[in-house]
Amino acid sequence: MDRVRVLIADDHPLIRQGLVKVIRLDPSLDVVGEAADGEEVIEKAAQLSPHIIIMDINMPRMDGLEATKQIKQRFPDIKVVALTVEDSEQKVVEVIRAGVSGYILKDVDPDALASTIKAVYKGEMVVHPGITAMLCRELGQESSEAERNYGPCGLASRCPGGSLDVSLTAREVQILKYIASGVHNKDIASHLFISEKTVKNHITSIFRKLNVEDRTQAVISAVKLKLVSL
Repeated sequence: MDRVRVLIADDHPLIRQGLVKVIRLDPSLDVVGEAADGEEVIEKAAQLSPHIIIMDINMPRMDGLEATKQIKQRFPDIKVVALTVEDSEQKVVEVIRAGVSGYILKDVDPDALASTIKAVYKGEMVVHPGITAMLCRELGQESSEAERNYGPCGLASRCPGGSLDVSLTAREVQILKYIASGVHNKDIASHLFISEKTVKNHITSIFRKLNVEDRTQAVISAVKLKLVSL
């Protein structure tokens, strides 16, 4: 695997320095720059072309949420990992919807940080299990509100004939539950005694049936459809 180019954005110098030291312990990762606020990280993204941005959400001048939105609009190939203290459930949902590819907490283990960066680089969505639970609670509330206002499918335009047929197999639902718990493909394969390739094939089928593009969207759809719960 090519060295992953990482840009770190955090307004606290000590945190940036700590992240640089931790990330540089892995020879497959390369810290290409640092930024202290949202405006600077957008400038550095244009200058340095990182693969991954580790983004603090609460920064001066422009916060990480707005910076993420602008980066995803201007540089859609750059992936963003939100690194923050546990925030409100509504804030978590806003950050996920802004287009981050990962959401982890600042007390993350160094090895977990490195594995998260590499997983996101390969196209996976990584969300801390505690954050996933918060996300699902918030979306569950949204889903209940939508059912009260618009019926069981939330919006009629999404449910021709008043229903939505999502025919996931028992194995697909099982794998979807693992995804909702933040388990990686390799560990899912180990738990189910199947190959990692088979897991990927099942996930491709899940994405197609739910009409989604990544793991977080799949979890969101599954919670709203009451296919899984946390």
